[in-house]
Amino acid sequence: MSIEILALVALVPILVALVLMVGMRWPATKAMPLAWLAAAVGAVAVWKLPAMYVAALTVQGFITAIGILIIVFGAILILRTLQHSGGMETIQYGMQNISADRRIQAIIIGYMFAAFIEGAAGFGTPAALAAPLLLSLGFPPLAAAIICLVFNSFPVTFGAVGTPVILGLKFLAPGVEAAVSSGAAVNFANMGDFNALIGQWATLMNLVMIFVLPVFMLGFITRFFSPDRSWKPGLAAWKFCVFAAVAFTVPYLFFAWKVGPEFPSLIGGLVGLGIIIVGAKAGFCVPKDVWTFGDPKTWDADWTGSVSGGSTEFKPHMSQFRAWLPYILIGLILVVTRIPELGLKGMLAAQAIKFSAILGFKSVNASIAYLYLPGTIPFTLVALLTVLIHGMPADKVKKSWGQAIATMKNPTIALFAAVALVSIFRGSGIADVALNPNSYPSMPLAMAKAVAAIAGNAWPMFASFVGGLGAFITGSNTVSDLLFAEFQWGVASQLDLPRQIIVAAQAVGGGMGNMICIHNIVAACAVVGLSGMEGQILKRTVWPFLLYGLVVGVIASLMSFVFLPHLF
Repeated sequence: MSIEILALVALVPILVALVLMVGMRWPATKAMPLAWLAAAVGAVAVWKLPAMYVAALTVQGFITAIGILIIVFGAILILRTLQHSGGMETIQYGMQNISADRRIQAIIIGYMFAAFIEGAAGFGTPAALAAPLLLSLGFPPLAAAIICLVFNSFPVTFGAVGTPVILGLKFLAPGVEAAVSSGAAVNFANMGDFNALIGQWATLMNLVMIFVLPVFMLGFITRFFSPDRSWKPGLAAWKFCVFAAVAFTVPYLFFAWKVGPEFPSLIGGLVGLGIIIVGAKAGFCVPKDVWTFGDPKTWDADWTGSVSGGSTEFKPHMSQFRAWLPYILIGLILVVTRIPELGLKGMLAAQAIKFSAILGFKSVNASIAYLYLPGTIPFTLVALLTVLIHGMPADKVKKSWGQAIATMKNPTIALFAAVALVSIFRGSGIADVALNPNSYPSMPLAMAKAVAAIAGNAWPMFASFVGGLGAFITGSNTVSDLLFAEFQWGVASQLDLPRQIIVAAQAVGGGMGNMICIHNIVAACAVVGLSGMEGQILKRTVWPFLLYGLVVGVIASLMSFVFLPHLF
């Protein structure tokens, strides 16, 4: 069967999800099970995979989804605990003292605080933490989710202490070693050097959007959520956006080019956060007028879903230090448990529940690293510590846990189906004739090959969109790189394009794909009370995604054909 036909079959589950969620406004709880069914039918009917093998892949997806749900539960538990302890209202009170302007709050929390959390933890954690914080400050839930999803893009290439580069590109090691031994490589001597180069070029591809995205998003938000539906209030805050971008970019570039791919987002976010909070308090680059979303009673119904607008008058219940201490502990614990040299990362990651040879298929395995998941350590751990730190009575602790558990129903259904679909996609290209009798490529690879055949030498313009497709399907920049890095390397080799640039575009694309990936959207909806409205968010986040991809495509093309023709 031709690669074009295979690509169309592989595209069907994605189209099902898009049509149902965006076109027909179905909730993910109904759309994603049907998308999974479409993938399962295509795998059996066209790929000729055994039905039991597809069932095993589905079970594998369920197990993986449990890990994601642990993260979501931990983030919700932190939010509910802080709400009932009085810590959240104290934080809200303090944030209003920094600035009551929702534009400034969006940059401090959605842009900078989330970048730090992404650099430390990754895997959808920023939206799960930052979106509820914006919500509690008085943002409409829909706006809070969109802001955090879109801003969780440029830091993602270096998320979780560089995991997408260090782990995501591991399958390129044989090609890198062959290039080094043949003398073809002129800019790297080993896999570590190659990873460092990918990180360096990725920073340059992200650089324009690091400055453009905050300005665009504030204008976007005021256009769709402002009382007067205008871009103007958002664009008026451009000076503060540029200030924030500079505060993030300087340490971001320094660590990427001088240290490696582990810390650019983490240090950029941490240093930048301190700088812009001081600047905002001093009124530096802050607009003279204070902008808000208006009276919650005037908000459109779809801005809030099942969540009603809260009061914007807050009182402190404790010191700012005590209120913020849970978040400080989260950041510290994430850093300590994510740096390999400190020893805790390996120890925690080794504690896992493993499922081998699921339903008898040796290639189908899964595990849950229950202590390494941020939902356990630090989220749930810090939620328990907060009970002591904030002196919570038993009835409020019980209420916090009860609300967190009750919130998990809809995301559980949606994520089980979505991750099972991903598992089928990944497992469809198995190199085993007994399971894949026609030796077809995996479903994502079939789609990518079909696109590459059409694009030809214009590939640098589209390479990042393949990374975005991978993140959309899998919910992870790391997994996107694992799926498509070899393919990107091969296309670059066939078309005589610089491999570093094309692979870097893949890494950047996986980051920008976080704006639209189903996993993150479902998780963000869950923590702000918008379960069932995933299609409404996807319909809006796709526009900044396309803008990001267009800009990265132009930069990658210039790098490939104009500025860097000598690269390997």
